[in-house]
Amino acid sequence: MNDAAGGLRIEIFVDDVEGAALFYERLLGFARENQSPGYATLRRGTARIGVGAESGLPDAHPLKPRSDERLGVGVEIVIEVGDIDAAYGTVLAAGYPILSPLKERPWGQRDFRIMDPDGYYLRITSLPHE
Repeated sequence: MNDAAGGLRIEIFVDDVEGAALFYERLLGFARENQSPGYATLRRGTARIGVGAESGLPDAHPLKPRSDERLGVGVEIVIEVGDIDAAYGTVLAAGYPILSPLKERPWGQRDFRIMDPDGYYLRITSLPHE
């Protein structure tokens, strides 16, 4: 793969596409890029998230959770932001549950952690030092 113009979009599968899209828009500053039945694409800077209906996955699909699993098990979504204090303030002001409060990490970045309404683990982090 030598395509320098490539990018990265992650896809998550959720119970409520509209509810998940609103969460990423209102709490984390993503903008809806497009919408179709059962799917939405959101963008924040160069980060893109596709949100699809979990109910549309075939039963044997590897992303379909077993009955005893939450959605997103084994996945950490890292969202880099230019103003970590503002991002943290937005989440606090919304009264959204914080799993790990904002703090300096040994690798030199500051972050906090939350779980989205569907169970995806999110690390909201400052931009890496260059």
